[in-house]
Amino acid sequence: MKKQLNVCLVQADLVWEEIDANLELMVRMLEEVPDGTDLVALPETFSTGFTMQSEKYAEGENGKALAWMQKIAREKEIYITGSLIVRDGQNIYNRLYWVSPHGVEGHYDKRHLFRLGRENEHFIPGGSREVFTLGEFRILPQICYDLRFPVFYRNRGDYDVLLNVANWPAPRQQVWEVLTRARAIENQCYFLGVNRAGIDGLGTVHTGGTCAIDPMGSIMRKMDKQPGIQTSTLDLDKLRDYREKFPVWKDADLFEMK
Repeated sequence: MKKQLNVCLVQADLVWEEIDANLELMVRMLEEVPDGTDLVALPETFSTGFTMQSEKYAEGENGKALAWMQKIAREKEIYITGSLIVRDGQNIYNRLYWVSPHGVEGHYDKRHLFRLGRENEHFIPGGSREVFTLGEFRILPQICYDLRFPVFYRNRGDYDVLLNVANWPAPRQQVWEVLTRARAIENQCYFLGVNRAGIDGLGTVHTGGTCAIDPMGSIMRKMDKQPGIQTSTLDLDKLRDYREKFPVWKDADLFEMK
């Protein structure tokens, strides 16, 4: 089983409310993904940008963006993840898909909806805490605003990597930089943060900061505000060795969600 994970994080300047244009953009950016990559992670709502026109842009299970993810995963023989605006029955979710070369293996619906952006008025919150696997790695997903709420994502000994895909705005960039490192430290895990770049259709500026952080809170790789891709290698043996030598997790409090 795989004990090293080669990840590629995609920091894109998304095209506002243009699904086809964003999928074409992703194809061009993924041409730079190096051989041997195991996982590609895309930003939050990568096919549309963080629009509240959820009724207009929501796709179903047969939508073109999810079909594109499955095609890329199959052709490149990689796992790929990122969130989309998705209609499921009568509800609309900000949904992260976990797609392998064999198809969709699972999804996570954003639990904490960004009230200041009125996301709570246009989407339904998720209630399920998901953990995905790739080789021996266990990966717990978050979406953007989830980063501010540590109780739901407290490591219960059930994950090794915390992955956050985001449209995190420039005015709160310092918060992003502090909390990404804090989540790695408090959960003794690797942290992968994928943020977008550029200015969206509402004039909101995003300055990237896509990053890979080790369990001690040290920044392994970090991007500036320019679009591009970032590659990192995560080592499971090093993580397990650190947890064994510094077993903070044994003294953690237990939390129960109501």
